[in-house]
Amino acid sequence: MRFYRYFGTISNTMAITSSAKKAHRASLQKRVYNLRRKKNLKEAIKGIENLLKEKKVSEAKKLLPDAYKAIDKAAKRGIIKPNTASRKKSRLSRITK
Repeated sequence: MRFYRYFGTISNTMAITSSAKKAHRASLQKRVYNLRRKKNLKEAIKGIENLLKEKKVSEAKKLLPDAYKAIDKAAKRGIIKPNTASRKKSRLSRITK
């Protein structure tokens, strides 16, 4: 199991010091928040894409600000990089025209 610890996939060792235990708890909580933001981001983009597949362009344009909000929040918190956020917003605006 020691092999996996160095490569970050599986670890059977637990934190020993109290500060490491606290850091581990904090990282688990941050993971939940990050996963939630990532899920919101994907759902917002998928919602627009699905509406466009159904040829509902006006409804997709109404959802655009919500998607921008989700993208900006994800970029702000480091879920995605700023250039990735910019690219996603640009592509969404291009396909909704």
